[in-house]
Amino acid sequence: MLTRRTALARSAQVALMLGGLGLLPRTAMAAYPTAAFEAKSLADLLKVLGAGAPVESKDVTVTAPDIAENGAVVPVGASTTLPGAKRLLILVEKNPSVLSAAFDVNESVEPAFTTRVKMGQSSNVIAVALMNDGKVLFAQKEVKVTLGGCGG
Repeated sequence: MLTRRTALARSAQVALMLGGLGLLPRTAMAAYPTAAFEAKSLADLLKVLGAGAPVESKDVTVTAPDIAENGAVVPVGASTTLPGAKRLLILVEKNPSVLSAAFDVNESVEPAFTTRVKMGQSSNVIAVALMNDGKVLFAQKEVKVTLGGCGG
């Protein structure tokens, strides 16, 4: 009969064996500098990422509800119809950390992403497309939050 003690001992042996082979996951490292998550505005974030001045574009789309009943789980999306996008960012202007999501894009990935973000209050949601040629294009939409998700 397999007891809890035996199962734990076996799992420890398996973990040691996998660790010895280098098959255990390592600590995740953030792909962005810490300053990117500390940025308080779009301009600050773009400066940290080494990007140029943003230009509003009809070719970048942000999808989000007009009114979010619960700020803890607001569905948002970013997409672009232009070829040559290398990164899409989703920003929430009034959140403590303006950068909410970042997606790297290449020629085999469609530049259209959706996720859920936490919003503490009504704010602009901004979709930013960083292009291969150095252009920075964006679109924004105001989302009204009725119940804040960041402790509100």
